Amino acid sequence: MSSLGSWSFIIGLVIALLVGLFTEATGIVAAILAIIGLVIGFLNITDKEINLFLLAAIALMLTGLTDEFLVEIPAIGNLLQRIVNNFMILVAPAAIVVSVKALLNMAKD
Repeated sequence: MSSLGSWSFIIGLVIALLVGLFTEATGIVAAILAIIGLVIGFLNITDKEINLFLLAAIALMLTGLTDEFLVEIPAIGNLLQRIVNNFMILVAPAAIVVSVKALLNMAKD
């Protein structure tokens, strides 16, 4: 199972990056990224990695909220904005799953 989680993460990053080079993920591509994100959250993030993953997810989401500033970067701003937005589509479902796992772990204690 951990192999599936690892491959899901790699495939999701590659899809988000490649699609971001040309356009923003919408429709079926966004749904595929979100489903891969769910798989990542369920299979790839261990209890030991929860804090670091959630911190990285928060940093990525905050970067995505500043997309109006990213487009101001000459020559590559639009490209960066699309890639970050696609990464957010991938990471957000994983962050939700991992957050729920963290809450359940805290409730067990």
